Amino acid sequence: MTVTVEDFGSHQGTTVQRFVATNQKGTRMAVLSLGATWQEFSVIEGTKRQQLIYQFDNLAAYVATDSQLGKVIGRVAGRIKDGQVELNGQPVQLETTEKGNAIHGGSHGFSTLNFVGQPFETATSSGITFTRKIPSALDQYPGDLTLTVTYTLTADDEVTIEFTAHSTADTLFNPTNHVYWNVTDGQQSSIEQQWLRINGSQRAELRADKTPTGKLLAVKGSAYDFTAAKPMGAALQQLAQENGGTEFDDAYRVEPSATTPIAAVGDVAGNRHVEIFSERNGLVIYTANLANNGGAYDALATEAQVLPDSVHHAQFGSIVLPAGMTTSTSIRYRYVAGK
Repeated sequence: MTVTVEDFGSHQGTTVQRFVATNQKGTRMAVLSLGATWQEFSVIEGTKRQQLIYQFDNLAAYVATDSQLGKVIGRVAGRIKDGQVELNGQPVQLETTEKGNAIHGGSHGFSTLNFVGQPFETATSSGITFTRKIPSALDQYPGDLTLTVTYTLTADDEVTIEFTAHSTADTLFNPTNHVYWNVTDGQQSSIEQQWLRINGSQRAELRADKTPTGKLLAVKGSAYDFTAAKPMGAALQQLAQENGGTEFDDAYRVEPSATTPIAAVGDVAGNRHVEIFSERNGLVIYTANLANNGGAYDALATEAQVLPDSVHHAQFGSIVLPAGMTTSTSIRYRYVAGK
């Protein structure tokens, strides 16, 4: 198990580093210091290297995109209605950057920051620990936050991302990684032959601005039903027939588990799939065309988190991090070879 470090370019006068962890099978996990961005997850299949996540090969593309590709998102993933919350009985106004709502931590959220990375190696794993102190004055969330994000690649082809935080005042903490999947062969130009399975039978009802109403809707039999593996091409066709929809950008209630995946993605040909494990009750999925060529959707985001806008819907769960307490949460991804 090894980790190498290389310069990946410069952003705002600081060097961005690329850390590459490799296991004994040749599986690679690469992470950039900017945004603690997951830049590569690839495996050896026969004589070929298979990419599992959508990636860019240069820093400029990561800086320019508004897709949050592979980046760590926080302090809070997803949307907060009107950017308004209440902590300790006091109103807090967060930065609003989309249709009057707060989203993905704002313009100075985790995804915009350059982290300090420290590689580590053991006999059975290797990875990188990123650290950053984030003052309240920077991102407008209460409390100065000390954040650690640890990426670990194991000998068994698993990637775990662990988020640990401590705040000087009561604050909100619901981070995720905004990874995009395309596990199909070839140029990964379409996800029509990529299937998705979600261990959840309900999705959040959304307003026009994509914030939840607080109501959960049953998905059984609908285009939104991924309780059994369904190709994304078929799902998108069904969506268009049901309600004229053209994309998925939806939040599902899932069953947190360390042993049963909350979701999985795989290729219809049966060559491979990736299982996703989370300690939290929400999964947001989003279909995207990251090549920005007007063609088919080429990537699917999975954002494991507490259900979005939970600050306004107590039944969704709490994301409050009390002052002086340290909290940790993780997401685990397991590659499984097919036939």
